[in-house]
Amino acid sequence: MKQLALLISFFFYLSILPLMAQDGKNEDWSINEGTMVGAGRMHLMDTYLTPGIDINYSGWTLRIMDERLKRVKLANYNVTRQQIVSIDGGRTTNPSGSAIDYAFFLDYTLGYYYHFPVMPGLKLLAGSSGHLLGGCIYNTRNTNNPVSAKADIDLNLSGMAIYNLRIKNYPITFRYQLTVPFAGVSFAPHYNQSYYEMFGLGNHSGMVQFNSFHNKFAMKHYITADFPVGKLTIRMGYLNSRYQTDMNSIDSHIITHTFMLGFVKEFVSFGGKRAMNNKHTYKSTYY
Repeated sequence: MKQLALLISFFFYLSILPLMAQDGKNEDWSINEGTMVGAGRMHLMDTYLTPGIDINYSGWTLRIMDERLKRVKLANYNVTRQQIVSIDGGRTTNPSGSAIDYAFFLDYTLGYYYHFPVMPGLKLLAGSSGHLLGGCIYNTRNTNNPVSAKADIDLNLSGMAIYNLRIKNYPITFRYQLTVPFAGVSFAPHYNQSYYEMFGLGNHSGMVQFNSFHNKFAMKHYITADFPVGKLTIRMGYLNSRYQTDMNSIDSHIITHTFMLGFVKEFVSFGGKRAMNNKHTYKSTYY
């Protein structure tokens, strides 16, 4: 539980970073917001629901994701804050088609990234983020333990590259981002332990586990391309997410390949006298 308290404290620290270190001139940067929907493939394996690591459930997945990027005052506006809210659900079947797994996950990420100057048109960013995940997998065939709940608090290492180019005066912006968790805590029941035992009888010893590379491997690859279509900015992307754990004699993995499509808008949040001043200008956080 001490690890849980430390991680929650660090996550809270990340959330108040913009209120700290207010040195530097007062500049206005846009908020870059992309809202996307996606569809793809999902692969599930969970020995809490189905014995045997060779039984893989495969099917489709749908995702809705909202992402916001904003320069903040840290390090004289050389730090970008990223917030992502994502809802992911899917339906999978076992190889014989005799059982179905339904999955639903909700996650939130808050990260801060420092800009490293490289060359005109190319931005490299590196930093860390806090990540919250909650969800479950439901197996239609099980009667005793039909649900496997998932809950994580993680600290991640992350980096991204953003490249702006023009093809015959047509602007396109590419982005690649890699995120890898390195420490956290997870909800982890024991093999064959029911939720009634944990929460009804109070047998909850060991069900909160510290996770790192020794018992969890997770990684996200995120590739996007922004381009204008008329008065709109379109964002196309591909998200590959892998989440694999081995805790309390239970093996589990959740793998998704999702193709994303959505819209991007940039706006500045300000009010008062500045909102009434038509001479107000701003800089783009992303482009």
